[in-house]
Amino acid sequence: MHMNSLPQHLRSEDRREFERLLDEVLRSAPHRPELAAVGQRLNPAQLRTMAIAASALITAAAAAEYQRYVRIRDELRHPEQAPGAADAAPAEPDPAATDLAAAHGAGAVAVVAVLAPLLSATAAVIFLLIGYILRTLDPGQSFAGTMLTAGWMFGALTVAALLVAAAGLLLTALRNGSSPESRARDAATEEVARARAAWETALLERGILPFLQEALADHPDHTGSEHADPEHQPD
Repeated sequence: MHMNSLPQHLRSEDRREFERLLDEVLRSAPHRPELAAVGQRLNPAQLRTMAIAASALITAAAAAEYQRYVRIRDELRHPEQAPGAADAAPAEPDPAATDLAAAHGAGAVAVVAVLAPLLSATAAVIFLLIGYILRTLDPGQSFAGTMLTAGWMFGALTVAALLVAAAGLLLTALRNGSSPESRARDAATEEVARARAAWETALLERGILPFLQEALADHPDHTGSEHADPEHQPD
């Protein structure tokens, strides 16, 4: 028997998962009534060697779940290779055009968000500076008051523009984060996780545990006969 003779139809990342599940079962054997004979008939190392050698037979018990898991995982990793992707491509919008439109929209928002507060703030500084200079030179001049009023108005516009720009950028970020592509990928990731859990459950319940139980049943405990009373042995 070879410890590394794992089933060839499993991918390398899934072979490691098979070993992990097997090791977890063997570690938890003292807490599993169906594996109570572990250590009395066969020890964990012996059972592991036997299970690795028969891994192709064990994993075949969950072949349907494994094929579904691999198919869904491949579709998530390589969506362009998914069945029907080529046929559906002409009906989908051009990704380049979509990205370009999104980039233009985001660019326009960014320009407005930067320029509006900047221009209003600049105007506010200019009007206030001129107004205070005129008031210093001639306190009774009414034009100074007009300039100061205009400066404070532009200051208020600056604050309002900053608030509107911040809200616009926040909405843009939320819209991009909850795009149909993002939601579809999240749903596909959850489906892969469910398919993996279904495969692991089937592999454990229909493959690993039945094999270990059968292996223990085929190797009865001979410890009693090995220590028989010498007085009862034939002369």
